[in-house]
Amino acid sequence: MPSSKSKIFVVKTSPKTVLEDYKKLMHLADYQKYYPKDQETLLKLNLSWSKFFPSCSSPPWQVEGVLKTMVDDGYNPRKLFTCENRTVVTNIEKGLIGNRWEPIIKKYGAWFVPLTRIPFVPFKPAKSLLALDSKIFPTGFSIPKFYIGKPIIHLPTFKTHGHTGQEGGDLTQTHGTSKHGGITCAMKNAFGGLLTKRRHFSHKFMSEVLVDLLQIQQQIHPSILAVVDGTVCGDGAGPRTMIPRIKNFLLAGYDQVAVDTVVARMMGFEPLKLPFIRIAHENGLGMGDFDQIEVVGEDVARENWHFHVSRSVVIWGDQAVRKGRLKILEPILYNEFLFNMGPRMLSEIYHDFYWYNTTGRYRIEVFMKTEWGKLFQSYPRELNLKTLNSSQR
Repeated sequence: MPSSKSKIFVVKTSPKTVLEDYKKLMHLADYQKYYPKDQETLLKLNLSWSKFFPSCSSPPWQVEGVLKTMVDDGYNPRKLFTCENRTVVTNIEKGLIGNRWEPIIKKYGAWFVPLTRIPFVPFKPAKSLLALDSKIFPTGFSIPKFYIGKPIIHLPTFKTHGHTGQEGGDLTQTHGTSKHGGITCAMKNAFGGLLTKRRHFSHKFMSEVLVDLLQIQQQIHPSILAVVDGTVCGDGAGPRTMIPRIKNFLLAGYDQVAVDTVVARMMGFEPLKLPFIRIAHENGLGMGDFDQIEVVGEDVARENWHFHVSRSVVIWGDQAVRKGRLKILEPILYNEFLFNMGPRMLSEIYHDFYWYNTTGRYRIEVFMKTEWGKLFQSYPRELNLKTLNSSQR
């Protein structure tokens, strides 16, 4: 693993140079030192919405930038496993198409592994966790067998999150802006891989769960690297109903706490006031003090984007039921039929049918007129095999 002093690597980019800039970033991080070419490697994508929305999920140039770099550097694409899970509100197959991932994965000859189709095995942590094994899954929980023993590269984005500014089950903020905000990046990206689709039970203790997941990762993966896309970042009611902000940064790091610390600082938040960063820092799982992190590449010490976090009506309702004034309704969340007929359906109606086709559509139209939007549109939904075969002759 890298030296004890946490290093974060930062590169500025543009739509014209982004693939080369991903190569520059990964070489700056000296990733080949920690990822043997003869070993199978996981590339954990970030699917926050089956539909495309800027900054919401791993953009196609992030997926291509990492895959292209590794294949160009001599890695066997048949040993590269991109992977993602489903949630109660996302669909893997639709996400592969909507976010233009599938043609890229096929183009470079890598695998895609839907984590819904592989076995999960019971996991026994090396030491007691904060929430997963006591408050959420007291009878035990499982993780993907496929994950164990493999190095992993996370592909998250810069964005806000309405759930990650709280800890311990106490809801102190009302609907609207959160006092200390919340972000989702490197640590949160494990959430969509290690836990099954019933992971929404973890929302009540989100900060503690993210720390638990980091401890588990450090136990099962020989190397962990986050390669973060900050080309188009999400501000506001994340992780979906956001305002896209073009920032043109790429970032990488092996210390997941340090990665999130730098990302939070750049977005305008005080890292150690974010509970999951503070708890991880206090438990010695990574560096949460920005002043103790060495930034290699672009100087970001003065970056402050003044992002804010607000909670969508869906996240507000989820928190109100789990730990707020509507807690009397919490049993509904533990009944699969009632959950599917209630909260899950309401979330889909609000996000996919109402918000996406009103506010979301307008923001997407504005984005598509930018250079990043034009780059997104240049990626195909399906791979043209005739073009691929002719280009490989």
